[in-house]
Order: sequence, then structure tokens, then C-alpha cells
Amino acid sequence: MQWLAKFIYFKILGWNVVGNTNFSKDKIKKAVIIAAPHTSWHDFYIGVLLRSVLNVKTNFVGKKELFVFPVGWFFKILGGAPIDRQTNENKVEAIAHLFKEKEEFRMTMSPEGTRKKVTKWRTGFYYIAKTANVPIIMFTLDFKNKQNKISEPFYPTDDVEKDFAFMHDFYKDVVGKIPEYS
Repeated sequence: MQWLAKFIYFKILGWNVVGNTNFSKDKIKKAVIIAAPHTSWHDFYIGVLLRSVLNVKTNFVGKKELFVFPVGWFFKILGGAPIDRQTNENKVEAIAHLFKEKEEFRMTMSPEGTRKKVTKWRTGFYYIAKTANVPIIMFTLDFKNKQNKISEPFYPTDDVEKDFAFMHDFYKDVVGKIPEYS
């Protein structure tokens, strides 16, 4: 199926991938992967194609209610992991615990938390990476240039402002599918 994903991604859609395309081969088995800007449902299939092109297993988390038959099996095949959002358990701790339970877990999420324009990113992904002691890997959804750029992994420090400035700089000039939401 990788050949089909490559054909669709490169030839039909005309996309390109640059940067750290070997992170799964570099033994990075656990990471928080952030994708931005998240402006459209199109981001989903670009991400699914990209992970097939790179031959890397990625995961996502969702509320446990989504993981019921018949769609639950589909979400699990795609790498989904259910979490219980009804308990009083801290969500950062619950997701960080998933990293400890699994031998390989690369959680992908949007730092914006929505497809609409935001003025400030959410911070959960950052604290999940810190709590689980895993790196953050950034990748762009640049529809203007039809390009996914992937960063080298970096570990969050104790300087939140500096770390967020570094991450925002990586996404500078990247334009999402719906530019006004970028």
C-alpha cells in the first residue's frame, strides 16, 4: 500500500516532504507530533498519506465513546487510543501514562485544538511531552507550497516561552488549506 500512498501523495496531489523524514528509522519510538496549521478536514488525509509515505506508525487519542462498534475498530486500526474524559484524572497524566504503557507511541495532534483561527495554541501537547519525557516533532500542513516539513525532535525545556517561540518560528509563513484560519 505504500506505493499507492506515494503515487497519490506525490503524483496525483503533487505534495512534497522535506526535513527529518527518517525519525522512525532513528529509533524515535515515542514522541508528540504536532501538525499545524490545522485549518481543514483535508489535513487528515494528507497526514494519513504522509505516514504511509514515510512508513511510520502514528497514533491519536480520542474520547472512549468514539471507540465503539462499528467505527471503533476503524479508529484503532488508524492508531487511535481511547481515554476516559469523564473521570477526574488529569488528562495530561492520562495521556502521558499511555506513553509508559506502550513500546511504540507517536501521538499526533494539532496545537490549535480546532480548525478555526486561534490567537494562542493550547499547551496540553507540550506538558504531555514533558511529563512523558518524550520529544516533540513538528510538521507543517503547507497547502500554499504543497509541502510537509518535518522538524528534528526536541525536548521541551523549563522555558515555556522560549520553547513556544521556537515552535512558532518553525511554522512561520506556512499557509493552511483555508488561509484565513492559518
